[in-house]
Amino acid sequence: MWDDLDDIDAYQREACRTVNRDLAPDMRLATAAMGLANEAGEAGGIVRKHLEQGHTLDTAKLSAELGDVLWYVATLADAVGLTLSDVARGNIEKLRKRYPDGGFSEEAS
Repeated sequence: MWDDLDDIDAYQREACRTVNRDLAPDMRLATAAMGLANEAGEAGGIVRKHLEQGHTLDTAKLSAELGDVLWYVATLADAVGLTLSDVARGNIEKLRKRYPDGGFSEEAS
């Protein structure tokens, strides 16, 4: 069972050191949510260029964008009082209920 999530919370604490604490709570929430959408779009753009335009998949750029996505996920969770381990555990519980035998199925998706 996947239960040792201390490292993911340590990442979140480190990431959140760089949040602009001068922003009002609602602006922190909005900034994190909009930043997450933007960075996810940038990651998608890298994959799109690879698949649609035939560019070599730039895994270094993709890794950098995924890091930005992770930063925004961490700060968005923090803005509403969640830890990344809370989020991860909830997601794993949901997936275990949806896919009790492990593998993907169209019916359960």
